[in-house]
Amino acid sequence: MNARLEALTGLMLLDPALLLFALAIPLLLWLRRRRGMPALRFAPAPLLEPGLPHSWRQRLVPLPRALQVLALLLAVLALARPVRRDRLPIHTEGIDIFLCLDVSSSMAARDMDPERSRLDLARETAAQFVTARPDDRIGLILFARYPDVLCPLTLDHGAVGRLLAGLQHVEPDGPEDATGIGTAVARAAQVLRASRARSRIVILLTVGEKNAATAETPEEIGPLVAARLCEETGVRVYTIVAGIGRRDPAGKLVPLDTAAVRRVATRTGGAFYEARDAGALAAVYEAIDRLERVQLPQPRWRIEERFLPFLAAAVALLVAGRLLEGTLLRVLP
Repeated sequence: MNARLEALTGLMLLDPALLLFALAIPLLLWLRRRRGMPALRFAPAPLLEPGLPHSWRQRLVPLPRALQVLALLLAVLALARPVRRDRLPIHTEGIDIFLCLDVSSSMAARDMDPERSRLDLARETAAQFVTARPDDRIGLILFARYPDVLCPLTLDHGAVGRLLAGLQHVEPDGPEDATGIGTAVARAAQVLRASRARSRIVILLTVGEKNAATAETPEEIGPLVAARLCEETGVRVYTIVAGIGRRDPAGKLVPLDTAAVRRVATRTGGAFYEARDAGALAAVYEAIDRLERVQLPQPRWRIEERFLPFLAAAVALLVAGRLLEGTLLRVLP
């Protein structure tokens, strides 16, 4: 009942059970009628003077009684506590997310889809993920040998989408053509260190094999060093390895080495995923989206009591009925 009443009038009743008092009004009218019977009975005017026209006062004789009944109904309605509910806006605190995308030449492979490269698929699924997170600040880091913060953390997801659409992989065998997983994760952790968000995450999409941090390059940051930095700063890392494998010099397909990125995800409290085709990559982003959802608070309402107008109207009708009954519409026995 309250739902329909609120839809029609914008009001609801806090104590609708008190409306049952309205059933007592007919009983009160009957008791009043019995108590108010005149001691001397007169014959009705129509019997004394058949065809006598009624004046406007005679026609309005029932009005005071009607006003009193209406006043009682309004009083009962006021007792039921009509209120107006205004829904307060829900303020959600999003999370901070950095997308780290590998743009080394290995992302040009088309082993996941014959029509699109690994990077093409990575761009499309990342853009869909960004669109589905309107309350989160999202940043974008590209990396091959070195990381590049292409977009800082922002709520302007349109800008992030445009930047994703323009991504290109580096030139094969060029000075940038390597995979610096550790430096990319460390750079994201460095930026996220200043964040005050309740949750901070990195989503790393790569071919999975590090070849920038080696024994010959001790100055490079390795994946496990970056994982320790994330652990210290409370940043979770979700790692996604895209692709089926790589070709060795003899042309043989070799499985990707995912040990390092697995350990990064495990150590930071994130998760590791393998995506071997376009559908699997989309499913990975959907899984991360479900894991990193902020719990929405329950709706809150501001309640405004509206019983006073009904009570005031009831008093006014009672007074008006009594005045009419004792003056203009007074009936003598």
